[in-house]
Amino acid sequence: MDATVFEMTIPVSVDAAELAGILDCQEFLGAWEAEGSVVLYWSKNGAAILQQVRSAISTLGVVPPEGSLQFHPVKAQDWNATWAASVQPIRIGRRIGIRPSWATMDMPRDGVELVIDPKQAFGTGHHATTQLILEWLEGVKWVPGMRVLDVGTGSGILAMAALRLGATTALGIDVDTTALDCAREYAAVNNIQEELTLSSCQLATLPDQSFDVILANLDRRTILQVMPQFSRMRGLHTQLVLSGLLEEDESEIVGQLEEQGWLRRHVRRWDGWIAIQLGVASPDSSSSG
Repeated sequence: MDATVFEMTIPVSVDAAELAGILDCQEFLGAWEAEGSVVLYWSKNGAAILQQVRSAISTLGVVPPEGSLQFHPVKAQDWNATWAASVQPIRIGRRIGIRPSWATMDMPRDGVELVIDPKQAFGTGHHATTQLILEWLEGVKWVPGMRVLDVGTGSGILAMAALRLGATTALGIDVDTTALDCAREYAAVNNIQEELTLSSCQLATLPDQSFDVILANLDRRTILQVMPQFSRMRGLHTQLVLSGLLEEDESEIVGQLEEQGWLRRHVRRWDGWIAIQLGVASPDSSSSG
């Protein structure tokens, strides 16, 4: 008899990788985003799992439509095929392309291509919050020696893109060891080696040092928690880029960062999501976005 898994399609716009991180339990199989919805897969169904989903989505500040949390049984082999078919090549900005290993795509001569296969949705580049930062990275004026810190690196896609675009070294940190295992596999597939360091730790445990670019694609609550740590990692010209935020989060986040010596440079917007670029509040700071 064919194995069965349980599918749940929720019409909400959230980062599947972030939601997957919250739903870290034995019964959870994976998730991805599809046309403004997030699709979840489970090995079981039941009231306890429904409550987990409600709680996780609430943590992200989203309320699912009434009656949208429903399970639908599907054959395991069909689920695997759908999983693979759901991730198509995408072009971001002018130069960046992301594709699964089983697909091809046309790239410009100076293009930056990353091969990312879906592994429990740890950041395949399809969500607006990831693409907002990738678009910004494409516009950075990279010079030799620039160091990148990617906080909550997940799949490592932002750190890897920064390295391909011109950063010299990148440090990606995350508390999710499963995501870091995926990131290491992605780095190997893309032939990114010593220039990328991946570490399982919290930002607060890093020693004081400075980075030229700090990236954080996190939710509002987490950004507020780690915010004081950003200042420990900045130099005279550090650029800080935050995503995973909604438009209504802008004034609170910017206000608190300005109190800590940061200055808003630019805000990118897409379908209710924002990415905020900040620099050091001094006459020497400059923008490259």
